Amino acid sequence: MSHSVGQVAGFAGVTVRTLHHYDDIGLLVPSERSHAGHRRYSDADLDRLQQILFYRELGFPLDEVAALLDDPAADPRAHLRRQHELLTARIERLQKMAAAVENAMEARKMGINLTPEEKFEVFGDKDPEQHAEEAEQRWGGTDAYAESQRRAASYTKDDWKRMQAEVNDWSERYDALMAADEPPTGDAAMDMAEEHRQHICGWFYECSYEIHQGLGEMYVSDERFKAFYDSMRPGLAEHLRAAITANAARHTS
Repeated sequence: MSHSVGQVAGFAGVTVRTLHHYDDIGLLVPSERSHAGHRRYSDADLDRLQQILFYRELGFPLDEVAALLDDPAADPRAHLRRQHELLTARIERLQKMAAAVENAMEARKMGINLTPEEKFEVFGDKDPEQHAEEAEQRWGGTDAYAESQRRAASYTKDDWKRMQAEVNDWSERYDALMAADEPPTGDAAMDMAEEHRQHICGWFYECSYEIHQGLGEMYVSDERFKAFYDSMRPGLAEHLRAAITANAARHTS
């Protein structure tokens, strides 16, 4: 049985022009011609084409492919073994590359594009990705989460350091406010709560007063967030929650 050039092109996923070129350079000369002079390919020709395409996929230039296939001492089984070894090695390299890309994608998704050394330099012993993972679980499908990730993915190490400096400055001033026994419903505490909300708006997403109150509740109910704020000063999480509620009331009433 023989096959037309169009049939072979369809079998192999190549163009008719490619097959014509292979014929012109002597790489794949069809075994037969029709009465009208059209190319006809035998099963042996298809086997050779398969070998050619294997080597081309591996990056061999056509002249080297021809030399390999036309070597009279070559064993067809040896060709297959060699191609299998080369393909297996390539697959391993591609898998490693894919793993590296996946790691980069995950880092990008979490919005923390820093090396481990840079993370420690910016955040100390706090793990920013712990909160990022929690945020994704809680709000992964919301517009606010998408906006937060879009912004965070563009931040450099200097941006994160500047952001962290703002947090440290705010926490020191809130610690001083509590040390002075300022009530959470007082103007000083409400102003600090408003600053906290504006920090979120400036760095991550538009944080409405309603959203901010929800965050305040989470700072108390979620042990991880409570521990984060109480590490600034014991009781700060509950004090801040009350200040957030009072600040929302004065702006929305």
